[in-house]
Amino acid sequence: MTFSHISVLAFWSGLLLSFLVDSGSLFVASETYIKQIKLPYFSYVCRATWSKIIILTHNFVIYLGVIAYFHLWPGLPGLLAVLGFLFLTVNGALAALFIGMISARFRDIPQVISSFVQILFFVTPIMWKSDVLKDHMLIVDWNPFYHLVQIVRAPLLGDIPSTSTYVVVATITMINLVVVGLFFGRYRERISYWV
Repeated sequence: MTFSHISVLAFWSGLLLSFLVDSGSLFVASETYIKQIKLPYFSYVCRATWSKIIILTHNFVIYLGVIAYFHLWPGLPGLLAVLGFLFLTVNGALAALFIGMISARFRDIPQVISSFVQILFFVTPIMWKSDVLKDHMLIVDWNPFYHLVQIVRAPLLGDIPSTSTYVVVATITMINLVVVGLFFGRYRERISYWV
């Protein structure tokens, strides 16, 4: 396992994967609170997001240990990882809200998402480098999860992500804000009945 794999696995397993997989139980697991206490639904999303950030910081200690041991400081580009982390957190929280609402209505969604995440793991360059595809780079270029990972991985390795990566991630974020905002506005009152 290379340094690149260690840096991206912390964000893949610690943040992206947990947002997708754990979001299915976001509202269902809080059924008692939802039916007894009038709290904003976004507070459940914030609680879940905060727990994922705490887990990520525990995993991130491995990355810090590796760069200290091998003297591989990423330099100034490493500061861009903070921006990438903010993008990941916003998109993860929006995905958690969306998946949590759909899973409250349709209880089979978490199993579908778990299967989908396994496929994503193999299609997204996490344990392999995107260079190996050569003539088939569209698989990587059209994979939004590649850009969500790359926006953090590249700065942690001392590289600056490409402009196209920032454009794709900003576009994904705007689409998520609009779609999830409309969906939440339309169905928020039904969550207490769905759980």
